[in-house]
Amino acid sequence: MNHITTFIFDVDGVLTDSSVHITPSGEMLRVMNIRDGFAMKAALETGYNVCIISGGNNEGVRIRLRNLGITDIHLASPNKVDTFNEYIELYQIKPENVLYMGDDIPDYHVMQLVGLPTCPVDASPEIKTISNYISHIKGGRGAVRDVIEQVMKVQGKWHTYFDGKHD
Repeated sequence: MNHITTFIFDVDGVLTDSSVHITPSGEMLRVMNIRDGFAMKAALETGYNVCIISGGNNEGVRIRLRNLGITDIHLASPNKVDTFNEYIELYQIKPENVLYMGDDIPDYHVMQLVGLPTCPVDASPEIKTISNYISHIKGGRGAVRDVIEQVMKVQGKWHTYFDGKHD
């Protein structure tokens, strides 16, 4: 974990619990975990890259992530491998320095390219098979916080983040 500089997350099933609430007007609502958001913001403020790559496309998701300070948000990505390759090339990031958290088949091929493939405990069996770390927490319930916190603790950055200015 000492080599991780970049976190990439899927949305549905990772930042959410895969549920979609559909309003009478057809709007699809998702629920995100506040602690996941806090951890992503902490990672950004500590100098990590944070990127979102999702096949889904929801403006509410984009707004929530932008409000956390995330600028690399790739929604409606038809090919996650292509999006990943463009992202790491743009920022000159080595694949071995990337932690990717996915939960289902659309994440499979991109997870094979990164240094630390991870998933929530409720990920599909195929994703669990290729993950180097399986969080004990379900998607949308703090699995993102779990992996960020663990990396930052190993690198000695989690507790130093709380120097009094982040109460």
